Amino acid sequence: PFHKHVYKVRPDVKAVLHAHPHSLVSFSLVGKVPNTKIIPLPHLVCGEIGFADYDLPGSEKLGRKISAQFAKGHNVVIMENHGVVTCADNMFNAFKIFETLEHCSKLNIIAKQLGEAAALTDEEIKLNLKKSQKLPDEFQPVEITSQEKKARKEMCALIHRAYDQDLFTSTMGTFSQRLDENNFLITPYGIDRKYLEPEEIVLIQNGLREYGKQPSRSVDLHKLIYNRHPEVNAIVIAQPTHMMAFGITKAPIDPRTIPESYIMIRDLVRVPYGLSILNPQALVDKINRSTPVILAENDFVLTVGSTIINAFDRLEVAEFTAKTIIDATKIGSINPITQDRIDEIDIAFNLK
Repeated sequence: PFHKHVYKVRPDVKAVLHAHPHSLVSFSLVGKVPNTKIIPLPHLVCGEIGFADYDLPGSEKLGRKISAQFAKGHNVVIMENHGVVTCADNMFNAFKIFETLEHCSKLNIIAKQLGEAAALTDEEIKLNLKKSQKLPDEFQPVEITSQEKKARKEMCALIHRAYDQDLFTSTMGTFSQRLDENNFLITPYGIDRKYLEPEEIVLIQNGLREYGKQPSRSVDLHKLIYNRHPEVNAIVIAQPTHMMAFGITKAPIDPRTIPESYIMIRDLVRVPYGLSILNPQALVDKINRSTPVILAENDFVLTVGSTIINAFDRLEVAEFTAKTIIDATKIGSINPITQDRIDEIDIAFNLK
C-alpha cells in the first residue's frame, strides 16, 4: 500500500524502490539517519533524509507514515526497524539514490571505528559542483583504431570489476587511459558503471571531447596529470569505503603493513578537501614515482600507473590495506614493517 500512497502525494514520482540493505537497516534499528555530508555526492544525490516511525508491514498506517515523509519533499525515507524507500522520476535515479545512501551509510559505520567523522559544510559541498563546469569543445571522430578498441574493452572490464568489488558505485568512480601524448579515454558522466559499454567511453583528443558525449567532471584533472607526468598512462579516482574512512576521520594510515602494500602504495600523501578544484596543479605536483596514491580528504582516492591494470591494482591494494588495518586494530596493536626492512625492499625492488 505505501507505493500507492507515495504516488498519490508525489505526482512527480514515476518509480519507488524499497529494500533492506544491511548498513541502512543498521541505522533504522537505532533510529538515526546517516550523515550524508562526509563526502560531497551523497548529499547532492540524496538530499535531506526522511525517517518514518514503525508500523505494521503492509498496513495503511505504515503507508501514510511513509508518504507523509515524501510529502515533505524527501526522496529517501528510512523506515524504523524495517528498511529504506527511495523515489525518483525513473527507476535508475531511484536506484542511484538508494545505492549512494547505502554506500554513505557503510562509510559512516566503518569510520566510527577510527574516530569522529569530519562533515563538510554546505559551501564545501557546493564547491564540488564547480568541477569542470565548462565542457571541452567537441570533435567528430573519423575512425577508431585497434589500439583504442582494445583500450575501451580493457577499461570496461576493469570498471565492471571495480563495481563488483564495491570500489565503484553506479555513479562514483572514474577511469582514464592514455592513448598517446595528446589523447586519452575517460569514463562518461552519469552513466551506470555496472553496465558501461565500450562505445560509451569518451575520447579526449587534443583537449576536445568526442561528439555527443559528456566526460567525467574530473576530466580537467586527468588532463593536467597526463600533461605533467609522461610516465603516467592510467588514472583511477574512487571512493572505496575503508580508504575513505581514513579520509573523513583524519586517522593516520601507514601502508607499511605487508611488503605488497608498501610496494604498491609507497609514500601515501593526503591533501585537504577541495585542492583538486581550487588548486589542481598543487595536487598534480605531489604525484611522483614514490607517491602514486593520493588520499583527498572527504573526497576521493586517486591512483596512477604505467598501465591501467597497474593503476587499478593500486586502488585494490589501497582498499585492502585500509581494511586490514581497521580489522587489525580490533585484535591488537599493529607492528609496521621497520625502516631497515623497508630499505631492503627499496633496494630489492628498485624503488629508489
